[in-house]
Amino acid sequence: MADVPLTVKFGTAGMAGVMGWCCVHPFNTLAIRMNLASMQPGFVPMNFFKFASKNVREKGAMSLYNGLSAGITRQIFYATSRFGLFEVFRDKIGEYRTVGIAERVAAGLLSGASAALVSCPAEVSLVRMSNDASLPMESRRNYKGVTDCAVRIAREEGVATFWRGSAPFVNRAMLVGVTQVGSLDQFKEMYDLNLGIKRGTYPNVFAASMSSGLLYSVITMPLESAKNRMAFQQPGPDGVLPYRTTVQTLRTIAAKEGVMTLWSGFLPYYGRCGGHSVTMFVFVEVLRDMYKARVAEKADPIA
Repeated sequence: MADVPLTVKFGTAGMAGVMGWCCVHPFNTLAIRMNLASMQPGFVPMNFFKFASKNVREKGAMSLYNGLSAGITRQIFYATSRFGLFEVFRDKIGEYRTVGIAERVAAGLLSGASAALVSCPAEVSLVRMSNDASLPMESRRNYKGVTDCAVRIAREEGVATFWRGSAPFVNRAMLVGVTQVGSLDQFKEMYDLNLGIKRGTYPNVFAASMSSGLLYSVITMPLESAKNRMAFQQPGPDGVLPYRTTVQTLRTIAAKEGVMTLWSGFLPYYGRCGGHSVTMFVFVEVLRDMYKARVAEKADPIA
């Protein structure tokens, strides 16, 4: 049977991104809170498990789903455009030359950057809403939902605020595209040849996705930290923002708080990245298999 139409590719990518995000959103909330915790007065470093239990005890388990509406909105734009555009760019390149690893990396870079720019407003809303509950009562913005958050940001801080932190977000998205494309197939082959976990099976997808997720989590975490700081920051008493560019933000954090602060919240961040890769790829396969089965049923109703 022929490959699925382009509209189905975009649609299943977006649906799978949303479904996968609903599974890993608590990891993202904890990753953001843990990453930004050092900005709060009286910060005391603690491991992930203590930090998670403290959050649940003080704020409630459902607080881990703060910002879910923004996360879903982000996936509608980010997952749909990133994975849909990747296939568009890859196929377009294929019209002129054989598609190999270099061509897939190029398609990953372009699709990642494009998707990140499109979804920046939802990303800023997600960071704001996820971490708001961890602030002192007098400092909270108390957003009612993703629409309220977006309207207030635009009205109170200006539309340009939605792209504050866009540079590290775009850079991160491009790196994710490169490391995923460059390593996912390699890990699939490695697990197949060396450990007997056959390609095309869910165990192989799971193992390869978690391994690929670990690699790109390590590489992209500093950019995630910079993006979070730039998206969540408020002007100082002098009206000047403390974080202005990606490089300046990375240098400031490393100089004032130590280089390893750039990887603060790594464990939940990896849970988000690896977990979302697994769930999204599985849901994409399930949704496309359902579509193909439906088309086959219509083509041969007697069967």
